[in-house]
Amino acid sequence: MKKILVLSLLASSFMVTAAFAAPAADNWDNNCTKCHSADGSGSGKMGKRLKLKNYTDAAVQAAMKDEDMVKAIKGGVRDEAGKERMKSFKDDLSDAEVNDLVAYIRNMKK
Repeated sequence: MKKILVLSLLASSFMVTAAFAAPAADNWDNNCTKCHSADGSGSGKMGKRLKLKNYTDAAVQAAMKDEDMVKAIKGGVRDEAGKERMKSFKDDLSDAEVNDLVAYIRNMKK
């Protein structure tokens, strides 16, 4: 009986947490597509201007490390002069959402 109660509480807790975390596709659509394009190719006007990587390219994906992607998403990206190229999402996305977003980007590879 005790085990069932504990498992029920854990499952309920997980469902509540999951309900508040946005799916990676939604986070991508809401935060990333403006610059990186819906498909991750960076082929839009902003992506071309910023010379963004094409996340659909297997060679580009192979050169990227998950840790670096997490760091960029959480901390943002600045150019050599210190100008912001990508805003930080550390206050907008949970650690789980950031990790899910990295996995979502990995699935863009063709």
